[in-house]
Amino acid sequence: MLPDVSTKQARAKFYGSSTWRRLRQSILERDHFECQWCKTEGRVTTDAILEVDHIQELKDHPELALDPENLRTLCKDCHNKRHDRMNYRGEPRKKKWSDEFDVL
Repeated sequence: MLPDVSTKQARAKFYGSSTWRRLRQSILERDHFECQWCKTEGRVTTDAILEVDHIQELKDHPELALDPENLRTLCKDCHNKRHDRMNYRGEPRKKKWSDEFDVL
C-alpha cells in the first residue's frame, strides 16, 4: 500500500510514522552516519545534522517512499543545496560594502 503524500499534512504524517522513523534509522546506519555527498568529495561529515533524502522526489514518486535504494543520508547543508533552499552554506557571505573600501 502506498503512503498518502499528496498534501503537506499527509507528508508530515508520513515523516512522523514509526515505519518512516525505523527506515530512516536503518538508512543512517547503512550509510555509516555520513553525508553521502560530502563523502564523494572526500570529506567526512558526521557531526552535522543528518537527514535522509529521497533521491526521486517523494511527491512525484510515492511508490518509492519506502524504497531503501531511493534513500541516502545527506547533511543538512547538502540537503538544502540539493533542494535549492536559500539557507545552505554554499559560498561565504559577502560582507556588505566590502568592495567599496579596498585599500590601494
